[in-house]
Formats: sequence, C-alpha cells, structure tokens
Amino acid sequence: MDTHSTSKTPVTLLGLGDMGTALARAWLTAGHPLTVWNRTPEKAEPLAGEGARMVATPAEAVASATGPIVLCLLDDASVGETLDGSDLSGKDVVNLTTNTPAQARQRARWAEERGARFLDGGIMAVPPMIGRPETGGYIFYSGDHALFERHRESLAAPAGVRFVGKDPGHAALHDIALLSAMTGMLAGISHAFALVGPEKDLDRTRFAALLAQWLGAMSGAAHGMAAQLESGDYTEGVTSNLAMMTAANDTLLATAQDQSVDPRLLTPYMELMRHRVAQGHGDEGLAGTVGLLSSE
Repeated sequence: MDTHSTSKTPVTLLGLGDMGTALARAWLTAGHPLTVWNRTPEKAEPLAGEGARMVATPAEAVASATGPIVLCLLDDASVGETLDGSDLSGKDVVNLTTNTPAQARQRARWAEERGARFLDGGIMAVPPMIGRPETGGYIFYSGDHALFERHRESLAAPAGVRFVGKDPGHAALHDIALLSAMTGMLAGISHAFALVGPEKDLDRTRFAALLAQWLGAMSGAAHGMAAQLESGDYTEGVTSNLAMMTAANDTLLATAQDQSVDPRLLTPYMELMRHRVAQGHGDEGLAGTVGLLSSE
C-alpha cells in the first residue's frame, strides 16, 4: 500500500464479489484510503488486513464517505436495496453494477431525487485485468461530467477511463453493444471450430492463430460500416456486396452440412442478408442489415 495514502481521495466501495475485490485491491495499491462493505462480512476481512476500513452497514459507509461511493453489486435491484435508508444528500454515487441503459437512467433520476450526484459505469474488463494497465481494460462512464472530472484520478486507479456522454445510459449502452459484438464473434469462432472438429489431423492451436489473425484483419469493417451509416450511402467503398456474400453463403451452409455442423449460429444473419438483397439492395455492403434489426 502507498505510504502517501492520506493525499489520495478516499473511496467507499459497496460490494466485494470477484470484481469488487479486484477494484478494492487496485485502490489500496494506488494508495487511496478505502472503506468497504459487503453483505457477507467475511469477504471484507482479507481487505481489512490489507488496510481497508470495514463497516457493518451500507448506511454507515455512506454517512462517512467524503469521496466517491462506488457500487459493484449483483444487479440494479441490489443497488436500490443496498442504499435504501442511507442519506445520499450531497454524496457522489458511482454505479459500476452491470445494468441496462434504461436502468441506468432510472437509477440516475433516483439518486438525484435523493440529493446525490451520479455516474454510471460499464466495466470492459474481467477481474484479473483490474489494476493492470498493460492488459488494456477500461471502464466507460456517463452522467455528471463535472463529477467524472472531479474523481477522474481515483476512477482511473483500477482501469482506464472513458467518458461517453452526459446521458447516464450511455456507459451501459456502450458496454452492452461491445459485449453483443463479442458474443457474435464468439459464435463465429465456435462455428469455425465445429467445422474443423472432425478433422483429426488438424492442429487446433495453429488454426486458432489463423482464426485470431483473420478476425483481427476483418474487425476494420466496423469503420467502413460506421462511415456508411453516417453518410446514408451503403454502397460507399464496397468491395464485396450483399449479392456476392449471399451467394457465397450457400457454400458456407453446404460445408456445414458436409461436416455435420448445425448452422444455427450463422443462419439468422444470412437470412437478414437475403432479405436485404430481395429488397433490391444487392449492391450494398452490410450496413443495410442494421436497419432490419430495428423495430422503429
């Protein structure tokens, strides 16, 4: 622990699951005086041995807080239950509990009605990445910008910080959007490994290296799609149009059948592509499929 901790902003942390504990140790390592509470007190005891101050109730933690009050709990309902009965007047509340954009906006109103300043956060890291800047983990923040700037140094101790707007829901939106993209990528990776699965003489480790390299190269497509969505011209810079890709999809599906692989991870997106071509947009790139996903 930093011996100059008295010069650092005190942090109050409610919630000591795997992520909360990682956050706690990062703040202690950076020299921030730390107050902790957890529903199960035993989880706080090791941190007390490392210099954290344990309190018995959330209300006690909130009452003594002079810096940010950080919540890292199970869900949004847990946030309300934990802070119920605490006087939040004049307090700085930073919610790092995973939630939806709508829940973040509602929680911001809830906090402001109780006299608190509010920031919502979305953690783009797993616990082993916290406190290790070389891993590239970071946390999205949105809401009260002045509050973010006031506590920027403290908030940056566990991971990088990225402020994404005054709308309290934007941190959660960025978080969920990126996680959704990751889910689609992992679906593709799973399908790829299923395709090569029957080939007993194929080295999975070497294949994984090729797969990661290819996905990295293709990730640049996000920039092209963003440009098309901004301009409204979905044919801008297209090298492989929807008509070509839809025709090629038949080969992907035939190979899946030959390898006895269920194509269910791919077919919903392929169906969107076919639908867009049927609408007369075969000369476009993939940006046109985005509108097909919206109910507006």
